[in-house]
Amino acid sequence: MESIIQNIVSALGGVPAELVIFIISLCPILELRGGLIAASILNVDMWRAIPICIIGNILPIPFILLFIEKIFDLLKNTRFVKMVNKLEQKAEKGASKIMKHKKWGLFLFVGIPLPGTGGWTGALVAALFHFKLKDACIAIFGGLILATVIMSFISYGIPFLVSLFM
Repeated sequence: MESIIQNIVSALGGVPAELVIFIISLCPILELRGGLIAASILNVDMWRAIPICIIGNILPIPFILLFIEKIFDLLKNTRFVKMVNKLEQKAEKGASKIMKHKKWGLFLFVGIPLPGTGGWTGALVAALFHFKLKDACIAIFGGLILATVIMSFISYGIPFLVSLFM
């Protein structure tokens, strides 16, 4: 993932670092995790980067929760049907892990930074499996906070731990 982020950072060379990490945090797959790695690469202060990455990652979530089923229904009648089927299969794969524990499963799925997990996929699963909107939002937001703590430690290391206790 770091090489992908490095390529994006290089491609957006003249763009302010804060905008780069915001854009990366908006992107599926990279999300907040990628934004914090990019912030570390770009030497953006951790406490400045965290809210930018959280906002970037949260921004698409309500749209996914509210509109993804309607969008998928529209796309199934177009040439994008294969893409929709792949996304639904990805959601079903993630759902098996989540549905055992519902809200806690969604929280952990979003919060533990593993490939294929995160806010986008968590919102997709929550929408396609008809989670209550409030439950989905709380679990996803909580998961993003957990992911923020984990990724801040991974991206910033010891300075992150020291800043927590000072």
